[in-house]
Amino acid sequence: MAESCVFSFIRNIEEIRRLFHGVKLTVNFIKFSPLRKSPQSLLKSFAKYTIASGPQMPGVLMDYEEEREEKAEMKAGFLSQLIGIEEESAIDDEKRAEMTARLKEFVNQKYKKEIVSAATEERPFILSYGLLEKFSTELADLLSTSPKDFFEIAEEAVKEIDLPLQEGFQMKVRVKGYPGMTNVRDLRSRHIGRFITTEGIARKSSEIRPEIMSVKWECTACNEAVEQKRRGNFILRPFRCDICGKREFRETERNLVDTRWIVIEEPFELTEGERPSQLVILLKDDLVNQEGRRLTDPGNRLRISGVLKDIPKGKGPSVKLDFYLDANITEPTEVGWEKLVVSKEDEEKIKGLAKNESTYDMLVDSLAPSLYGLREIKEAIILQMFSGVQRILKDRTKFRGEIHLLLIGDPASGKSQLLKLVPQLVPRGKYVSGKGTTTAGLTATVSKDEQFMGGWVLEAGAMVLANKGMLSVDEFEKMAPEDQVAMHEALEQGTVSIAKASIIATLPAQTSVLAGGNPKFSRFDPYMAISKQIIIPETLLSRFDLKFALRDQPNAEVDRKVVDHILSSREDDSEISKPLLDPEFTKKYVAYAKEKCKPRLTKESGELLKKFYVEIRKKAQQEGAPIPITLRQFEALIRLSEASAKVQLSSVVRREDAKRAIKLVKYSLQQLGYDPETGAIDVDKAEGATPAKERSNIRVVLDIVENLGKKKKEIAVNDIVGMAKTEGVDDPESVIERLKREGMLFEPSPGFVQKV
Repeated sequence: MAESCVFSFIRNIEEIRRLFHGVKLTVNFIKFSPLRKSPQSLLKSFAKYTIASGPQMPGVLMDYEEEREEKAEMKAGFLSQLIGIEEESAIDDEKRAEMTARLKEFVNQKYKKEIVSAATEERPFILSYGLLEKFSTELADLLSTSPKDFFEIAEEAVKEIDLPLQEGFQMKVRVKGYPGMTNVRDLRSRHIGRFITTEGIARKSSEIRPEIMSVKWECTACNEAVEQKRRGNFILRPFRCDICGKREFRETERNLVDTRWIVIEEPFELTEGERPSQLVILLKDDLVNQEGRRLTDPGNRLRISGVLKDIPKGKGPSVKLDFYLDANITEPTEVGWEKLVVSKEDEEKIKGLAKNESTYDMLVDSLAPSLYGLREIKEAIILQMFSGVQRILKDRTKFRGEIHLLLIGDPASGKSQLLKLVPQLVPRGKYVSGKGTTTAGLTATVSKDEQFMGGWVLEAGAMVLANKGMLSVDEFEKMAPEDQVAMHEALEQGTVSIAKASIIATLPAQTSVLAGGNPKFSRFDPYMAISKQIIIPETLLSRFDLKFALRDQPNAEVDRKVVDHILSSREDDSEISKPLLDPEFTKKYVAYAKEKCKPRLTKESGELLKKFYVEIRKKAQQEGAPIPITLRQFEALIRLSEASAKVQLSSVVRREDAKRAIKLVKYSLQQLGYDPETGAIDVDKAEGATPAKERSNIRVVLDIVENLGKKKKEIAVNDIVGMAKTEGVDDPESVIERLKREGMLFEPSPGFVQKV
């Protein structure tokens, strides 16, 4: 018989027995029952082993139990390869000891007081990369190329320093000021395992949950302790005891840390015409404390330094890898008003400017000086930046402090320039365009992420990302109606509520909105109601405190001044387009006023606002007269007067503040609410509701239909038109068409109508 056998023609177990007749075999054939395996799978099972025969070496087939053990070992080895091999040290023990001593010397020289303070307060020890590089370029290079070794050395050096450490507290080492910025879209395989710094806006965040970093096992036979560290998203159970060879272990201890996964997105300025790239960040330990959680909530812009690591993509074995950044330190790069640092020198300068009577003019001239005119609109935007004061009454009724503005402009009126510029002057300012905006992108949505977040996770939209900031929405009228509806709650209540995929949440959205839109017929028509010129629900229009029309009217003198201003601003040495106040100083000015100043409404100012409100409403006492102003405008008056008081850091709302608010509200109503036919201001015309004149025409037509309907059911349209014209209705046909659209009349036959 041949020394080796090829099983090409084996069909069943009987053939195997016949083939090996007279040869001593140790085979457990029951385990390879032909009833459960096809010949092909049987061949594969046998093909793994070499079958030898002969008088000196009897043929031996591996027993099933031994095969199972080998398979288990192979499986464990395969899993180890899948989750990654433990990173080996880049330096030997002698070099490690030397670097530990040098780092200990560095800390004692530069950070003796700071490290003692950190140990006493149980917080991490933060060292500067710049100082480290000056002290030792070798240590700085080690951080860049082998961060794992560096932080092990750093923590070892800290342990050797005599510190007042509490029992159980292990001090972490953080490195700030790492140079060089790597954009998220530029991350490649060469960055894996290296210390890098990147920047982005927190897009979504998971809850803070514990994760296992290492597990200690104990052999049940010899009590040998084995520690298994986490690699990737896995921790392997020990396969075999190195001492006794047994495979039974019990878990004795877990090392847990609080973790949070967040996803950052590239800043807007890096993604012109491109999809923003995203990167997953892992935060641990003190990075998820109360302050850390607030800083990493959706909407914050962060500068993050850490070690870039890879992880298999998906659940099963795959050649595709994904990145995540194991964060070492997080620093906010764009903070809200309340966190903007104002130095003593800045404070003195702010207080000096606030006492100046020309402060308002200086702020207005500093806003888009390259745009000629538009002083009332610029003044309103300045007051919007300062905002009013949020009030919560004793019955828990809340009144917002945010001011919302709507600009409706003719082409080339400078509207888009303002909308683009203003978000750059405020912290957490965002700009979006209506056509590219959806409900999910504007408010909030729910997305699924099994790999990092562990299921459904809340994702913030632009309104939430701009919380306590400002959102500019261009092409407002081009947004889909359902997307516009989503803004109702955010504009009035300052929150965004969502209930999707078992997630029920209310997110903060205390955002001032500056919206811009274009009229349907290209040019704004003062004789036509705003609701007919721009497609925005009237309920949404009423939530804007001020609405302005930027009109392009030919005027030889004004046109000459505008062109001269544009030509002068284009000159290289021109000072016209230079703001009077530095934008960074303006930011600090507004931040200081918003934080320190909460003006209250005095009785004198309140009486002035009350007098204006009551007197202007007196004109609406006659039957059918237009309503010139409502309580919404009165609340806007209060907010604007409070913002005006903040500009000069006043603790009370003065008469001049109330007068400034009245001036702006009057200007807004005259632009959009003035009815040329009646010569009166109609707030319904400005807010998209049915104007008083149109309501009067509707009542006349309905009365005619009512009277004619008593004689016969079907009424000729010509009869209604004739009688309506004698009653003074200019266009009765359009009134009849509107009543048919709204379901108050229907057409039983051509040329006839009937009341519903």
